[in-house]
Amino acid sequence: MTVIRLDMTVSLDGFVAGPQDGAAEPMGVGGFRLFNWLDRRHEPDENGLVFNEVMATRAVISGRRTYENAGRWNGDHHDGVPIFVLTHGVPDDPPPGTVSYVTDVRECAEAARAAAGDGDVVAMGAGVAQALLGAGELDELELHVVPVLLGSGRRLFDNLPAKRFELELVRCLTPNAENREQQVTHLRYRVVQ
Repeated sequence: MTVIRLDMTVSLDGFVAGPQDGAAEPMGVGGFRLFNWLDRRHEPDENGLVFNEVMATRAVISGRRTYENAGRWNGDHHDGVPIFVLTHGVPDDPPPGTVSYVTDVRECAEAARAAAGDGDVVAMGAGVAQALLGAGELDELELHVVPVLLGSGRRLFDNLPAKRFELELVRCLTPNAENREQQVTHLRYRVVQ
């Protein structure tokens, strides 16, 4: 079964970007600190494992804000896999490469699952995470928790529907990073419906 898995790096206080994020400052003020662990993404350790898992997915679902702030990934997130951008409104300019704009969350999830075949789908962005969870379309959450408090910015779960979500921890990885800047804990949860 194809799994849709959220992949998000988050501060200990729940922020996925610092304050004032936008096209000019994609991760907001101080937000790039969340990604220092990626300096070790090519190491044969836990960081390398989770990075390689993301890069092995066969489709991407992204929120429009994440997609735009990331410079549209220049039309290719990884290896030419299909990218489905969940948006409230389809822009006038045609999407580049393998990008499709989708306005309905269930249609977006269905199209991404079909495109991934027997592989998995990676979901990226706080808005898309909330939309997929609310629609019952998110199977797993992979959270890369960085031991830093940003204090403000964009929170991962600010706008969830008033519903209780049960999660089951299925994996916890803590790389042995001597450099404090590269410390992170990778938590994978299964969404229990």
